[in-house]
Amino acid sequence: MRGRYENLTRTRALDPEQDYLAIYQTMLRFEFPWDMKLGLNLAFNRSFSIPAIAAVHTATGELTERTQKRIDDTGLLMYEMVLNGFDEPRGRDALRRVNQIHRPYDIDNADFLYVLGCLVVIPTRWLQQYGWRQPCCHELHATHLFYRALGRRMGITDIPDSYQEFETWFDAHDAAHLKPNDHAAAIERATRMLMLTRIPTPLTPLGNALVSAMYDAPLRRAMQVDAPAWPVRAGLHLALKTRARLQRWFGTPRTTPLFTDGINTKTYPDGYEISRLGPEGRQHIAEQAIAPSPSTRRTRGRPVGGG
Repeated sequence: MRGRYENLTRTRALDPEQDYLAIYQTMLRFEFPWDMKLGLNLAFNRSFSIPAIAAVHTATGELTERTQKRIDDTGLLMYEMVLNGFDEPRGRDALRRVNQIHRPYDIDNADFLYVLGCLVVIPTRWLQQYGWRQPCCHELHATHLFYRALGRRMGITDIPDSYQEFETWFDAHDAAHLKPNDHAAAIERATRMLMLTRIPTPLTPLGNALVSAMYDAPLRRAMQVDAPAWPVRAGLHLALKTRARLQRWFGTPRTTPLFTDGINTKTYPDGYEISRLGPEGRQHIAEQAIAPSPSTRRTRGRPVGGG
């Protein structure tokens, strides 16, 4: 346990209002790398499941026909913004590309706000349940401020003023709009195939049940997914709780930040240009609007929090 809480001590010495990016980077790259990546995956999964949002995604075919590329593009754009912030060239390029991708669609502000809420609330709740420690108030505040900054730069309005207010809004919107729909079911079938490839080989026979167990009951209903047997749900819960305790008791702080050697994806084994991420039909817009940075597989995210 030596030094286990050093990053937390440094985080508590920072001012979230000024240092929210550094705090959020520390959460992703040092304190909770596996949990944060999984939490963000679950957040994106949920954001695709509201009927109105799911209908847009199935209409484009990006998630149902080009699933691996769509997931990789989304992750790359998000991680570029987290690693570099919104003021560095790569972060600016990623934000610009996100806005370009969404610009052709008439998306309601509430739907944008719901997606933002998924990114704020879902990973945080995962940490609260399965992280090796609870996220502190500075980390909750920094998470809210990072996504508030992203939302404002995307033109999203009516963003709640605190993490707690956003969580309350999210739960109410989720309860009112997360309903069973065929579009969400189609997206889930496509993305499930990717999740199954990440199941350890000895657990392959339980793969489908384990994936379903990762979803909560409202999300399973929206995606029209049957609940797995209770021993699978209980076993997964116990395994994740045990992992958290072992990390807390015997873990040591990560010394090499996540993504030090770049963001590796199946779609772009030889590197990628930020301006070319996203739907291919609109690449020419990006190419005209952006003078691309030299975007290769190695990111230029600065080390934070003790690296």
